[in-house]
Amino acid sequence: MIDRLLGRAELKERIEELEEANHHLERRADAEAERRSDAVADRQDAEERVNRLEDRLESLEDRLERATGHEETVEFRRVSDARGDRLRDVLGRLRGVASDDPEGLLTAFVPGADAVPASIADRLGDRSRLVRRAAPAVVVVDDTEAVSAAITPALPPAPFDRWDDRFRLPNEWFLPTGRFAFALVRSDTFALGTYADDERVAFEGFTADVMGAHSKGGFSQGRFERRREGQIDDHLGEVQAALAAVADDVDRTIVVGERSVLGDVREHADHTAVSDATGAPTEALDDAFRDFWTARIHAI
Repeated sequence: MIDRLLGRAELKERIEELEEANHHLERRADAEAERRSDAVADRQDAEERVNRLEDRLESLEDRLERATGHEETVEFRRVSDARGDRLRDVLGRLRGVASDDPEGLLTAFVPGADAVPASIADRLGDRSRLVRRAAPAVVVVDDTEAVSAAITPALPPAPFDRWDDRFRLPNEWFLPTGRFAFALVRSDTFALGTYADDERVAFEGFTADVMGAHSKGGFSQGRFERRREGQIDDHLGEVQAALAAVADDVDRTIVVGERSVLGDVREHADHTAVSDATGAPTEALDDAFRDFWTARIHAI
C-alpha cells in the first residue's frame, strides 16, 4: 500500500524489467562470444588442415621427383644427436682438423632451406639439397670433402660462409657457457634457472591455477574464455617480473616454452625457442634445458 502511494511499486517493477532485459542481453552477448570462439576454432582447424595438406603435397612431389629418375637420390650418411661431453668431443674433433691451405676448410651457417650460399652449393653439388634439409645448421666441409657435416646450433650466429685453415666452431653456439638465465614458460607453469656454464646455481618456479578445458554447464564458453585469459595474463605478469629481476645478474637470457605465450615475454629474452616440456617446474626445466642444448648432427 505504502509502495503504491509513494510510486515505489512502479519503480520496483521497472527495475525488475531492466534486470530481466540486462540478463537477456548478457545471454545474447555470451552466445555471440561463443559463436565467435567457435568460428576462430573452425578457422584454426581449417588452417591446420591446409598446412598438413601442403606438407603432404610437398612430400609427394619430392617422392615423385625422385621416382622420375631425373635426379639421383641423396641421403645423409648418418644422423645422430649429441649433448654435453659427447658434443664437446665431436666439436673438439672437428676443431682438430687443420689444413696447410689457408682456404682449405669451409664453415658456413645456413639459417634456412632457401639460404644455402654459393660456396656450399658449388662444393657439394647435388648434396647441397641435404644442407637445405638440415638447416638451420652450421656446415663444415673440407676441400677434399673427406669431412662434410651439418650441426644444429642452440644459439645460431648471423649467416656467414668462409674458407680458412680451421673450422669455425665456438662453444657458445652449441654449449652452455658463461653466466646466463634459462627459463621455461607455459600458460600455467614457470621455471627459471641461473646457470654458470652447465651448472644451475639458482632456481625459481611456480605454477598458476588456470582453468582447463570448458565443460558443459557452469560458465558460458565466452565467459569461460575471458576468465581463463585473465588468469593467464596474471600468470604472465608474474613471469615478466621474474625475468626482469634476473636480467642484471646474467649475461643473457634464454626463454623457451609454448609458442602462444613466448610473444608476451620476448622483450625479456635474448633468445627464444619453442619447447614442449611439461610437468612440475623443476623437472620441466631440466627437460627443456637438455633438449635445447642437444645438437643434431647430419653427416653429409
